[in-house]
Amino acid sequence: MQSAKPSNNNDPRRNIFWDINLQIIFSITLMAVLGVASITPAFPKMVKELNLSSGQIGLLITIFTLPGVIMTPILGVLADHWGRKRILIPSMMVFGVAGGACAFARDMNILLGLRFLQGAAAASLGSLSVTLIGDLYSGKTRAKAMGYNASVLSIGTACYPAIGGALAMMGWYYPFALPFLAIPIGIFVLFSLKNPEPKNNLKLQAYFKEAFQRLKQRQMIGLFLASIGTFIILYGAYLIYFPLLIGESFGGSSFIIGLMMSAMSLATAITASQLGRLSAIFSESTLLKVSFILYAIALIMIPFCPRIWLLLMPTVIFGIAHGINFPSVQTLLASMAPLEQRGAIMAIYGMVLRLGQTLGPVLTGAVVGLLGINSAFYVGAGFSLFMCFLLVLMLK
Repeated sequence: MQSAKPSNNNDPRRNIFWDINLQIIFSITLMAVLGVASITPAFPKMVKELNLSSGQIGLLITIFTLPGVIMTPILGVLADHWGRKRILIPSMMVFGVAGGACAFARDMNILLGLRFLQGAAAASLGSLSVTLIGDLYSGKTRAKAMGYNASVLSIGTACYPAIGGALAMMGWYYPFALPFLAIPIGIFVLFSLKNPEPKNNLKLQAYFKEAFQRLKQRQMIGLFLASIGTFIILYGAYLIYFPLLIGESFGGSSFIIGLMMSAMSLATAITASQLGRLSAIFSESTLLKVSFILYAIALIMIPFCPRIWLLLMPTVIFGIAHGINFPSVQTLLASMAPLEQRGAIMAIYGMVLRLGQTLGPVLTGAVVGLLGINSAFYVGAGFSLFMCFLLVLMLK
């Protein structure tokens, strides 16, 4: 088994933010999070103009995310065998054409069909952008690049609703035209991305055997569990019940809730952009454990805030925790995975994130149904400390 030589741009003192390869990866990351965040502000208009129910409008999200459950690991394996570009470029083109075509559809069934195609194409984008960083950079430079990428992702998720909302003011279909941007990005990937490609000579049976042996490692299992735990906390306690608490207990408006959530994204973006400096002082495994302690501190503070403006403090702490956690897990996984198997392992990581996103609302909702809304934060804090303890045992 042979592989291309890694990038030589791994001097930790070098400012890699403006590296053309990393800039292209940023654009891929921004496309990966475009599919949902940019269109949700258009939903109220769609319900009225297309005469849809709230359940029907939700299908536009479900039909987009569903293909990723199956396609993500398949495309990860193919990226290891055929090369990153051979998967990435067609994915970008289909994402752009199918997603952009939604702007011209006026029938719900056609919209759902196009969204399914777009979701299938989107399945590889998030995992392959992180895979490419693992391929191109190593050591502390890799941590710095992962941090920058997580920062760009946070900025995108914070800005897309505002961009989509502004476009939706002209018509519900305008936000659906944004995926057309993926087409020129795909062309840039083809001609400008200079990345090492795996040269995998193993037969599939041997490939899967090697990958499975690596996935059984205690540290790898610990990182996957940390990823599930992170998104249970994020999608359970924070993204659902924190806004509800602001609205119900403090009478906060949608605007105030939006500001609080944006403050969290901003704190995440700033912190993630500094991961290179943090990893020069502390190891990524130490930073990961600290992030869960910070999650616990933030969540336990929330029920004790007597004024709405005081909620800004736990919001920022939670954002700092996420800015440390997210790129640290990605850096550790990329470091443990060889070039020839990195695509599949990062794809499994993408599946694990979806599992956490699915379990978070269900588990936290069951607790809140029994004990009330504040229990979401108490249980979330306790779970965060448990995850920290688990990592101490599994990342030795």
